[in-house]
Amino acid sequence: MKVGIPKEIHPGAARVAATPDTVKKFNAKGLDVLVEKSAGIGSHFTDEAYLEAGAEMVDTAAALGADIVLKVHQPTHDEISKMKKGAILVSFLELCHDDGTLRKLAEVGVDAFALSMIPRISRAQTMDALSSQSNIAGYRAALEATTLYGRFMPMMMTSAGSAKPAKVCVLGAGVAGLQAIATARRLGAQVYGYDIRPEVKEQVLSLGARFIEFDLGESGEGSGGYAKQLSEEAQKKEKSLLTEELKKMDIIISTALVPCMAAPTLITEEAVKGMHQGSVIIDMAAATGGNCPLTEADKTVIKHGVIICGITNFPELMPSDASSFYARNLFNFLSLLLEEQDGQIKLKDYFEDEITASSLVTHESKVRFEL
Repeated sequence: MKVGIPKEIHPGAARVAATPDTVKKFNAKGLDVLVEKSAGIGSHFTDEAYLEAGAEMVDTAAALGADIVLKVHQPTHDEISKMKKGAILVSFLELCHDDGTLRKLAEVGVDAFALSMIPRISRAQTMDALSSQSNIAGYRAALEATTLYGRFMPMMMTSAGSAKPAKVCVLGAGVAGLQAIATARRLGAQVYGYDIRPEVKEQVLSLGARFIEFDLGESGEGSGGYAKQLSEEAQKKEKSLLTEELKKMDIIISTALVPCMAAPTLITEEAVKGMHQGSVIIDMAAATGGNCPLTEADKTVIKHGVIICGITNFPELMPSDASSFYARNLFNFLSLLLEEQDGQIKLKDYFEDEITASSLVTHESKVRFEL
């Protein structure tokens, strides 16, 4: 059985779906790994390193024509046309904004697994690519804030005078938000955390941050540990209360997302106007409209004297570790799909395990996923 690792062609892509380390692990399981030439260059994994690990370096067609294709980004329709009937694809897929990709995969006869659909249960933690990449994103976002902010993060005492610690507010206490809080704290900032889910307060406090609480009359706790959209009345109240708090901050890192919906507006233009000159907003929700209406996706702009960063893919800025984490997630997921019988590697029944059954979005030429 052959595993194909094509080079990512998504704009700005630097990650790769397998590393020399996971190639060795696949080989140990009896799988042949076909890596497209220069697929790992963006993540600093050379073709020579893959060859030494036991991979075969091939062209695009061979990598996409494998029995199992592993990718980071959603494949293009052209890439899908190069896959063979009965092949398996494991990748991130844009399920909320499908452009016909799922239908195309079904037409070709590819069994596709969407990593975003892996259930958040303890047994699936080693396969949770969303969390592994969000962790990296939160860390990198905090570093971006320190780069853009023209002052110290920690309190500094020098012979030339002293500087107060930066006041940092992180909106959203999911995986990315908690990592941003932890990183900002390690950098010496005075950190505040906010989330519409009151049950995450303990996690925020455990990292040494202060928790901002409002009585909105309802909880934002959704299913699967995700946030849900608040009622219109609660949203209005939240914006009003939060605006006054945000005016006091030097740095805001916003991570608030609602699955398959536009990002909620948490940082109003009034809040931006109230912040001091040179303050920084890192809007990690820029890809889905942003938590601030002034954010511009993939641009860093200055509005009302405040620096607003709209980077949409922070993991791509740390491609080596992001690829390593992601590749391990894929290896662990694929290990769940395979078993050895009579000295041969065979596929298990997808529906015998809730992890593979939940993440299977196309099967037997049919689209299984529904919003």
